[in-house]
Amino acid sequence: MDYLLVKYLHLSCVVISIGLFVLRGTLQLQSKPWRQWRLLRVAPHIVDTVLLGSALWLVWRSGQYPFVEGWLTAKVLALLAYIGLGMRALGKNTSQTQRLPLFAAALLSVTYIVGVALTRSPSWGLL
Repeated sequence: MDYLLVKYLHLSCVVISIGLFVLRGTLQLQSKPWRQWRLLRVAPHIVDTVLLGSALWLVWRSGQYPFVEGWLTAKVLALLAYIGLGMRALGKNTSQTQRLPLFAAALLSVTYIVGVALTRSPSWGLL
């Protein structure tokens, strides 16, 4: 498989995944019943599965591995934070007062991930 093709697939999934998260989070903050729409329940899982698969393929193909490359380690750790914060922000048992801070923190986490990916630096090249 062509490296650039998989890279563009990965980047497309990133955009779609973040877009779906923002949409679901916004609907959740507005107390809209987004879980009634099958597309918003199923699509994120499909997109995130392709995203993870393409990420693993790119890691294998490039020979750059987390816990060896500092920037990839930072991305993996920030991804775990993003997943945890996002799950809590969209969770059924999360109070309405906790949603906005959790959603904002998840968005900050994903912003950090994108910044690390673009700069290939855990500090975004600022240090």
